[in-house]
Amino acid sequence: MVFEMEQFVTPQKEDISISNETGRQRYEIAVGGELAGFVDYRSQGGTLDLVHTEVLPQFEGRGLAGRLAQFALEDARRQGLKVAPSCSYIAQYVERHPQHRTLLAGGPAR
Repeated sequence: MVFEMEQFVTPQKEDISISNETGRQRYEIAVGGELAGFVDYRSQGGTLDLVHTEVLPQFEGRGLAGRLAQFALEDARRQGLKVAPSCSYIAQYVERHPQHRTLLAGGPAR
């Protein structure tokens, strides 16, 4: 089941869409309708544990992992969830984007 979807076109005219595939417990990003990457998660109570981020090799270097991270964090905020960034990429993303620190389970990192 697709929960939410965001769709946009990059300056390179790529058709990119991001969705929350709740049945698979992951966010997916597609380029031109082809799966390009995903963030796996576990939802436990009021916390969204983001456990793994992956971009397929042929799609690397396009900033897709960052778009996925941003979407997942904004989705958690919209749902009123806290985030446990078990995935090292997501943890580093939050560190580089302090506006998301308030989402961290256990309080904002400093």
